[in-house]
Amino acid sequence: MTDSPSFSLSAQDCLVALMVAVSASDEDIRTAELIKIQSAVNILPIFANYDTDRLSVIGKTVFDLFEQEDGLDALFGLIREALPERLFETAYALACDVAAADGTLEEAELRLLEEIRYELEIDRLHAAAIERGARARHLS
Repeated sequence: MTDSPSFSLSAQDCLVALMVAVSASDEDIRTAELIKIQSAVNILPIFANYDTDRLSVIGKTVFDLFEQEDGLDALFGLIREALPERLFETAYALACDVAAADGTLEEAELRLLEEIRYELEIDRLHAAAIERGARARHLS
């Protein structure tokens, strides 16, 4: 699928892909994380016109990429092409929410969040605020 020259992601696809990537990063996709992704897509205005059938397509694309040696780099390449800069902080916030959804942050999730911060050029102060907000929303 991703080998097709016409394959591209919408901005919303990019947001979903990053959420799925964070969930899959520790090789244990938890129900709380899936619910967080689904509720974000159902509730947030950025997804108002998003075709929810795309969730499974994007999920499969992320899983396929993760099976490749340079899959994460390829994913970030697709995201850099399609995600407008105005949504970089939104993308990071959604990724943090998914990581925090199950109440634990695994090392793989933390590493991927760090990579997302780097790739999306989220400065440390803004990242800390976004991370603190995610923690506060998911305290039990």
